[in-house]
This record gives sequence, C-alpha cells and structure tokens, in this order.
Amino acid sequence: MSSLQDDIAQDFLVEASEIAARLGEELVSLERAPTDADLLNAVFRGFHTIKGGAGFLNLTPLVELCHALEEQFGEVRSGKRRLDPELCDGAQEALDHVVRMLGELGRGEELGPAPDGLMVRLNSAEHAQAVPAPAPARAAPVVTPPPAGAKSGEDTISDDEFEALLDQLQGKPGAASGPTAPTATAQAAAATPTPAATAAAAQRRAARTKVDDKAVEATKEVAIETTIRIDTKRLDAIVNLVGELVLARNRLKTLRGSRRDDEVDRAIAALDVSTTRLQSAVMKTRMQPVGRVFSRFPKVARDVARAVKKEVDLELVGAETELDRTLVESLADPLVHLVRNAIDHGVEAPDVRERIGKPRAGKVILAARQEGDHIAIEVRDDGGGIDPEVIKAKAREKGLIDADTAARLGPDEAFQLIFLPGFSTKTQVTDISGRGVGMDVVQSKIRELNGRVTIHSKLGEGTRFLIRVPLTLAILPALLVHGYGRVFALPLASVQEVLPFQPDNLRWVDGREILDLRQHPLPLVFLRRWLGVPPQEGPSHVVLLITGEGPLGLVVDQVRGREEVVIKPLPRTLRGVTGHVGATLTGDGRMALILDVDAIARS
Repeated sequence: MSSLQDDIAQDFLVEASEIAARLGEELVSLERAPTDADLLNAVFRGFHTIKGGAGFLNLTPLVELCHALEEQFGEVRSGKRRLDPELCDGAQEALDHVVRMLGELGRGEELGPAPDGLMVRLNSAEHAQAVPAPAPARAAPVVTPPPAGAKSGEDTISDDEFEALLDQLQGKPGAASGPTAPTATAQAAAATPTPAATAAAAQRRAARTKVDDKAVEATKEVAIETTIRIDTKRLDAIVNLVGELVLARNRLKTLRGSRRDDEVDRAIAALDVSTTRLQSAVMKTRMQPVGRVFSRFPKVARDVARAVKKEVDLELVGAETELDRTLVESLADPLVHLVRNAIDHGVEAPDVRERIGKPRAGKVILAARQEGDHIAIEVRDDGGGIDPEVIKAKAREKGLIDADTAARLGPDEAFQLIFLPGFSTKTQVTDISGRGVGMDVVQSKIRELNGRVTIHSKLGEGTRFLIRVPLTLAILPALLVHGYGRVFALPLASVQEVLPFQPDNLRWVDGREILDLRQHPLPLVFLRRWLGVPPQEGPSHVVLLITGEGPLGLVVDQVRGREEVVIKPLPRTLRGVTGHVGATLTGDGRMALILDVDAIARS
C-alpha cells in the first residue's frame, strides 16, 4: 500500500503544483476584475481541489490553509463579503505558503503550518463578515444556468449546494460553512435534507447535466485515450538513442561522397529524411510551452510592485512558444530576476511618471518567439532607461574598471558592465535587489544553456533585455574549426562572424595582442598558443565570439563549417579541464571537443 500511496502523492503533487501556478495568475486577474464570476469560481475551485487531495493524504496544514481560503472566497461568491485588498493580500501570502508546503511534500519533509498571524487574519476576516442577516435569504451562487428544457423549481439545488451537501454527508467542512454559533447551527439543521430529498436532488442534477454530458462525452474519451504520463528518464533515453542515430547518419552522409553508387545514395538519402523526421518528432515530445514559466510572473510582478510602491502592468506575449523541457525549467530564475529588476530599477515611481507625461502605471512586457533554431525571450519596460555614463561611474567607484578603460567604452560596451560580479547601482539594499549579485548570475546561467543575453536601452524610453537560447540542449548547432590538426566545436550562438586573419592589423595594447577591426580594438586568443603548440605558418582565420568578458577573436587554422552535433559529457577524469564543456563525433567519425568560450576569454 505504501507504493500506491507514494504514486497517489506524486500525482497529487503534479496536479496541485499546476493548480498553484495557475492560481497566482488568476488571483492577480481577479484583483483587477473583482466582478468576474468565472475568475472567482476558478480561484474557489482551485483551492477546493488542492484541499480535497491534501485531505485524502492527511496533509493537515495544507488542508487547514486551503479551507480558510476556500471559506473566504465562498463568502465572496455568496455575496456576504467584498473582494477587498485585505483578502487579495492574504490570499497571495497564503498561496506562497501553499507552494512552500508542496515543495516540502516533494522533498519528503514534514509540512510546516502556515503562520499563526496569517491564519488569524483569515479567520478574523471570516468572523467579521459572518454577520447574521435579519431575514435569511439564500444568495444566488455564481454558476452556469441549467440547459433550456430542464425543470427548475423551489426544490432544485445548485451545483455548489450539492457539493456542500456531499461535504456534510462525508463529515467534512463545507465550502460555505461558518462559525459554530447557535444561530448557524439551527439554520444548518433546518436546511439539512432528508436522504430521500438527497436522492431526488441527485436525480435532478443528473437530468440537468445529461445533455451536456452527451455533448462532451466523445471529447473526454479522446483526451483520456491519447494522453499519457511518461517518466522523463524514458524520454531522455530515447533522445540519447536518437542522438546516436544522428551521428551514424552524419557518418554515412560523409562516406557517401567517396562512393559512386546510385542505390547507396538513394538509401542514405531516405535514411537522412527519416532520421531528420524522427529527430524532430522525438524533440517535440520534450517540448513544453514557455507559458509554464510565464504563468508565475503576474504574481511576481504584483508582489514586487507592491513592495516598491509602484504601479505596473505586466503583458505576456508568445506564451504558447515551445521550448525544450530542461530549458523551460532553467530559464525560470533568470527571468524572475530580470522582471524584478525591470520593476525595481527600470519603471519610475507613479508620481515621477506623471510629472514627465507618462501614465502612472508602467508597462513591463515579457515576450517569447521562435527565431529559426533558437528562441528569443525579451523583458522590456517603458521606464527611464539606462545611462551608460552612470554605469561607467559606478563601475569605477566599485573598482571594477579604471578611468582609461571607462573612457574607451561605448554605450553598448558600458551596458555589459552590468553583468560584472559585484556591480549594482542601488544605493540602498532591499529585499528586491541591490545586493551586488544577480545580473552576473543571470548571464552565467544563460551561457550554461549555450545562449546569450544582450541589452538595448534608450534614456527616457526604457530598456530591453534580449535572451537567445537554442530550442534544445540535446542537439547543439556548432561551428567546427581546426587547430594543430585537431577538430574543435564552438557553440554557434556565441559566433558572430568569421574573417581572414591579417597580421598587418595586429596591435599591442597593455601587453595584449589586439586586432584593429574596423577601428575597434578586438582582443585576440590564438588557439594554437592556448593549446601550447607551435604557431602555424600560413593563412589563418579569426572567429569573432561574443563572451561574458566581451567580444573576443579566436585565431584558428581553418574553419570547417556549421554542423549539428550531439553533446556528450566528458569522462570524470577530464571534467575539470579548463575550456572544455563536452565532446562530440563529427560526420567523418573524428572526435571534436566542444570549447567553453567564456573560459577561453578569461584565460
């Protein structure tokens, strides 16, 4: 039975986590549209569903918290209380504790109860609103009216009353239950139906919904039969096998050039098409909409705006854009930090915005779109923008750069200083930002995903952070280069351009070799020298890379071209070697090491 209990708990955890993520967005929307009956019902049902599953698993702290919230929104639905800011704040705080308890359940820890102060506030609000009316009248619940043709009369009960009745029959607290006062007890006793009335009500309910059930029966069956839940480890194993198949396909395509056989060519061409389609189909099984991450941001934006006393409207665009599952999970923390920064640093205070002719409420846009084999995600605000001179002054003040370096930096290069460890423009440390960490972590995380982040800003108009990451981490678009007879792979997301190396344009600045590229200094790293081998005599190429340290030119012997490679981890004995993040097999069967461009730049 313990195995069955664990499976049920796991299913509950998955469902409850999805509901909690959705509740954050729904609560924010309900606060903006308090008369929206559908939203109110959705919030009520969300807490009710979590409470039901938690009750089955005997998760008492979670049951008590969800029941308190359910009580309050039940009062709102019945018209006995107003959806005031106190309830909205309390619900958001309570939702944070619901998420915290679900995390504890997932880690196998004992659930900590909600703070006494929060429970007291919720319960006191309930008691304050539960004032007996002089003439008890049943408030009209917010439900969808019965289909035309169904009988309705004084003895018909609503869906909500039927669920409350089931709760009473099972000995559970109902959705609209109040304090155990004598008057409430008497009213409940008078309203308790007999078993015969209960059976009749159930028959009427079944008759009332028969038409709808028939209309959606086929759809429900299709959804159940075509949707299954699979362990992600099995999907990862399939992806690995497809990766091996892609490598074999690349090898065969390379060998085809040395064979002059039409039948072999046709067979390899057919295999190429099938392998490509299989690879695409398997990758789609790992794809998830970015909306899974975006759904948490209305709550994040609301909480941050409240904390810094600003008014902000968050707009989500492209939530249906699909991305690899591992990337969706990894992007959550960097995006949270960027959205918090956009509100705290970017958007001006309401009074300031009014004085300069802007709407009191600032706008933050979180958008996603697909660009070829990459996904572009941007966080944009209409705030005051970033002053590059202020950035350079702060970097000098913190000792991150010297005066000469600051004088040579253009606006785009100055914006990159934001990503330096320890950089912050905040004069006062708060819980939102300004602790001198964060943006460097954002950039490091994005680069771990083989992506990059750029900044575009204009004073008085706002700032845009643009993140570009590959669709999947299993297959890496790479540029293959040669150095000392060996093949190396550079992540294509870090490559900006390739050009011939011209020694005449070589300069020395501060003891470093610099390439004069279109009147802009470009630091150089020679791949052969980095490998510790003799320099090459003859033509070379420069690969212009975008790294965390800034633009960098990597001088290589030869550029082979673009190829999709399957990333293989290095053996444990080699994982500490600087400058390498993995290995792959190229189409001609040779092993190629995948280079870490950031580590090369730091060297």
